[in-house]
Amino acid sequence: MTPLPSSRSRGRDTAAPLLTRRTALGALGALTAAAGAATLGACSPQRSAGDPNTIDYWLWDAGQQPAYEKCAEVFKAKTGITVRITQIGWDDYWTKLTAGFIAGTGPDVFTDHIAKFAQFVDLDVLVPLNKQAAWADVDEEAFQEGLIDLWKGEDGNQYGCPKDWDTEAVFYNKDMVAEAGLTEKDLATWSWNPDDGGTFEKILARLTVDRNGVRGDEKGFDPKHIATYGIGIQDAGSNDGQTQWSPFTGSMGNDWLYTDKKTWGTRYRYDDKEFHKTLDWYFGLVDKGFMNPNGAFSDATSTDVQLGSGKVAMSIHGSWMFNTFAQLDLNVGVAANPVGPSGSSASLFNGLGDSISKQSTKIEAASKWVAFLGTAEAQDIVAEAGVVFPAISSSSDKAIKVFQKTGLPTEPFTQHVENGTTFYFPLTYFGADVKAIVTPAIDAVWADRVPASTLTEYNEQVNLLFETSSHTE
Repeated sequence: MTPLPSSRSRGRDTAAPLLTRRTALGALGALTAAAGAATLGACSPQRSAGDPNTIDYWLWDAGQQPAYEKCAEVFKAKTGITVRITQIGWDDYWTKLTAGFIAGTGPDVFTDHIAKFAQFVDLDVLVPLNKQAAWADVDEEAFQEGLIDLWKGEDGNQYGCPKDWDTEAVFYNKDMVAEAGLTEKDLATWSWNPDDGGTFEKILARLTVDRNGVRGDEKGFDPKHIATYGIGIQDAGSNDGQTQWSPFTGSMGNDWLYTDKKTWGTRYRYDDKEFHKTLDWYFGLVDKGFMNPNGAFSDATSTDVQLGSGKVAMSIHGSWMFNTFAQLDLNVGVAANPVGPSGSSASLFNGLGDSISKQSTKIEAASKWVAFLGTAEAQDIVAEAGVVFPAISSSSDKAIKVFQKTGLPTEPFTQHVENGTTFYFPLTYFGADVKAIVTPAIDAVWADRVPASTLTEYNEQVNLLFETSSHTE
């Protein structure tokens, strides 16, 4: 699973016009029609419109494609329905999908992301799964707690079938930890706070080494010329900070969530003072030399590459990257996120889902495919691939055994589900607008080191979207 990439575009003016489903779709068409038409014309995936026994299924993760091809083989043997799978890279996936909705050339079924889900619900392009006969075969109780509700609209309809789930943890270079005189127990018991950083910051200081070989907790340390950073990030984290600051804002201790409700909130909380304090501390690690500043690595240098290069000692990333880190040519360890002022470690809880397009001419067949993907039989096949934790609990248990064959522990990820220390990705309308407005503000806190309190102004713009908009025709 891939987190959303950072956007560099500026958000809409504060005097936002009234938005409806109709005007949103019109604006969407105006913004993407030209690019979408060019994209589709250049390399349009083939469609199976004329074949009643063939449906099209799109996904973006090449690593999961083989598992779903196996699922498709089993499904065809059961039903006689052929599933044609098209894999499109993340950068092009959403452009082609959106253009497909506009032009009527999209897939029957597609892999959906929570960050996009609300927009598709608002545009009324998704089929309510619970109103399809095939959905009766799906055991909703079999999914990990919370996942089924994550794919419900405000109207109570089920618009996505849970595929998998993910949490975040800390990957680190075990040799660097040992060379610094630290132990795995030190990382297993670390904690943080926004005042002095706690033992987490002390460990970062110890792991940071300047170009003269001086560590961050030693006299003469030069924070401006670093050879190895204690922790590395690829970007500032956009509006959710999934693999950057979310484990810290999630454990601040004041029950902070991105919005006023767990799902379908109508007010964002980027104006919270404790949130500002946490971000000021987090990005303040740059000033101390413990975290890489903007420009230290290229925008394309992911944190697994940073860790593999020896330029950083640790990084926070999601469980979907488990095998990528495990395959690095170094001694990798995994630790749970540090305990915060809340008294516990925390992690963002996300998961993908399968949705059906209303434009499909084969909704019945598509519904059977989605329902099959929501069974333990299909998710066990996915589990065997050892790429993600499937959404069904029993299948997830099988995936854990596959992951553990790498020699790395899975507990830093699974403990959050077991202990109930997860929180949701922001699920609201205007997700793209929120991202466009907030991302430059978060970028500035990291790159320009402006105070996080500047986010209050941007938060007002975000909340104005909800105050001046309607979702009725």
